[in-house]
Amino acid sequence: MNHATIERIETSLVDLPTIRPHKLSVATMHGQTLMLVKVYCSDGVVGIGEGTTIAGMAYGPESPEAMKIAIDSYFAPAMIGRDATRIRALMAHLDKLVKVNHFAKSALETALLDAHGKRLGVTVSELLGGRRRDRLQVAWTLASGDTAKDIDEAQHMLDVRRHNIFKLKIGAKAPKVDIQHVANIKKALGDNAVVRVDVNMAWSETQAAWAIPALADAGCELVEQPVASVAALARLMRRFPIALMADEVLQGPQSAFEIAKQGGADVFAIKIEQSGGLFAAQRVAAIADAAGIELYGGTMLEGAFSTVASAHLFATFANLQWGTELFGPLLITEEILTEPLDYSDFQLTVPNGPGLGITLDEEKVKRFTRDGLMKTTR
Repeated sequence: MNHATIERIETSLVDLPTIRPHKLSVATMHGQTLMLVKVYCSDGVVGIGEGTTIAGMAYGPESPEAMKIAIDSYFAPAMIGRDATRIRALMAHLDKLVKVNHFAKSALETALLDAHGKRLGVTVSELLGGRRRDRLQVAWTLASGDTAKDIDEAQHMLDVRRHNIFKLKIGAKAPKVDIQHVANIKKALGDNAVVRVDVNMAWSETQAAWAIPALADAGCELVEQPVASVAALARLMRRFPIALMADEVLQGPQSAFEIAKQGGADVFAIKIEQSGGLFAAQRVAAIADAAGIELYGGTMLEGAFSTVASAHLFATFANLQWGTELFGPLLITEEILTEPLDYSDFQLTVPNGPGLGITLDEEKVKRFTRDGLMKTTR
């Protein structure tokens, strides 16, 4: 294999409209911004990665704008001239130079893996150890905030065979109101669909202790991050006939180990960006498996590139008991790929081409790229 070095790195911010407002307990999203990064290598190969957050900085400490600045100012200068084929060594080097910045690191690692897969003519899932499945079950999030609209949306998804697992965003309203919302949706959909909820840390422990049994009675099978702390999550564990899932508290392998040690969750929501990249997310999954914690493939409502990177990783997992939530591209009204992803029969097909196996529609993306914020680091 020819030696390839990194010649330049480009970043851009792409503002895309969404099909509807997406309401969480922390904020309401009216669009999605992707931070796209391109890594150009001396052998002519270009890898693309993506950094995306939920509702700007409402969800966590990084934003697409912050990722762009971090890459332009700190990561890129440290990467120019280095071996593009030694991905783990390069990421370890960057870890020493830049603390945390998990989302930016995930975007760069994705781009490096995309490039290396293209270089070798293999998929990213092969670089990660080989896939065990070609199709992934995909849940859909109902987050309009309106019960009737959510029921209509869910019924449409069932009719077109796109989703039969629904996650309801709750926590912004009083628990009683939210539980009635969940109960009404589950009753309307019946046995044709599975219903889960995501509280995004909005409840106190006492609220959660009251609400979780009521959710179980309403037919809900899983509650994601009802409270903010691992200690409170651990105290709620095993008290109810319903699975509890850790999400926001999972910030990479070290936190995964601490949660597992405390018995703080039945399920881990694995996210490549929150973990700090694909290799780190792989380690989080290994910790979960060793601890008997089940797995769910999570999303930051990413566009196509981080969604497909996640799909390649999740396809390699020995266990993926709760399926995935890789619906991010379906929330965006504009297609940014030359060939759309295959969502059909309630599943997503993992692409088979080299690298990520997808191609950016450069002309389409130009229309949505912010002016004056394109920067090349040489």
